[in-house]
Amino acid sequence: MLTEPVNFAVVGCGALARGQHIPNIARSKRAVLHTCCDLSEAALAECARTWGALHTSTSWEATLRNPEVQAICLATTEKLRLPVIALAADLGKPIYVEKPIATELPILYAIQKVVNQSGIPFCAGHNRRNSPAMIDAQRLFRDHMTHPAPCPWRWNREPEDRPALPNDGTASFNVRINDDWYSWKSWVFDKTQAPHGPMLFEMTHFTDLCNWFMGSKPTEVVALETGMLNHAIIVRYCGGELATLNLCANGTFGYPKELYEAMGNGGIVVIDHMCEIRTAGIAGAPARKTYPFLNDRHPHVGTEGGLPGWLAKKRAACDEAAASGNPMQQFTAEPDKGHAHAIERFIDQICHGGPVVCGMDDAVMATRVAFAAIRSAQEHRIVSLDEV
Repeated sequence: MLTEPVNFAVVGCGALARGQHIPNIARSKRAVLHTCCDLSEAALAECARTWGALHTSTSWEATLRNPEVQAICLATTEKLRLPVIALAADLGKPIYVEKPIATELPILYAIQKVVNQSGIPFCAGHNRRNSPAMIDAQRLFRDHMTHPAPCPWRWNREPEDRPALPNDGTASFNVRINDDWYSWKSWVFDKTQAPHGPMLFEMTHFTDLCNWFMGSKPTEVVALETGMLNHAIIVRYCGGELATLNLCANGTFGYPKELYEAMGNGGIVVIDHMCEIRTAGIAGAPARKTYPFLNDRHPHVGTEGGLPGWLAKKRAACDEAAASGNPMQQFTAEPDKGHAHAIERFIDQICHGGPVVCGMDDAVMATRVAFAAIRSAQEHRIVSLDEV
């Protein structure tokens, strides 16, 4: 195992890396931003100037082979994933890889084989698993599903006549995503870079969460779509669980992006925008818990926190954006989506034998569900996971 602090190399220093991974590694007391690697000299200069990267390089192979580099954060386009991961596996170096892992199933399975045969520590960038709100909610829900704690006030109308149903208590998970496609970057519409659109590059976040919350193996998927902008998906699991995903890109940033509702065994756990969780029907569970915001420019607005606090802060920010003509001013008090925690938890995994954060097989399963949804929408039929 490695010892702290861990020397990280970031390979691929585009907007996501410079907005999340590079600053998160640089700020961590448990990591060193050793090398930033990219073909863009301008991006590398920013990494050194703004975040203090000790070294920069335009060669990913030289970067990985540097004996001082101990772990890799891979944030390139999917075209450069397999060769970088294969070399990391040969060198025995842990690697964090942005999602989706691949845009083609054969490459996905090739990466899975390389990683599993090498045994290197691997983490997929499904960051929402690392959001404090999502961690608490998933733990609450799985505990309730494993050891049901129904409330004494649950109404049992006709206990003597109520039939015994084989699916009594079976879990269900609802996901609602509100997005605004006007904010998307041009690469989203380039089929050479994003051949499957948001049904893959966004969907894997949410199919991963569905799998994680349901704690069961997905078996089949049915999906409908309206071009790139609206998607409705249902996933069935081997235990009878159902997950429904409604992704709309014709929405607004003036309202929370993500809502999750996990139900089963007479209880519910709700996660609203990762700033608040609510429960009902689960004895001993907190009715409501709120979580700190990131980059809050309005600390004196919405002091009640949680969803009401976020809405108040967002209204204030949108008013500022409208008055100034600068739409970027609308962004304030963002929910903690787990990016920084993912790096910290990966360090726990590679230095202290901590639990796997989001391993290769989980990442493959989330991607397979997304590909099944893509095929279902294209062919207008239910698609078995065995087909992908």
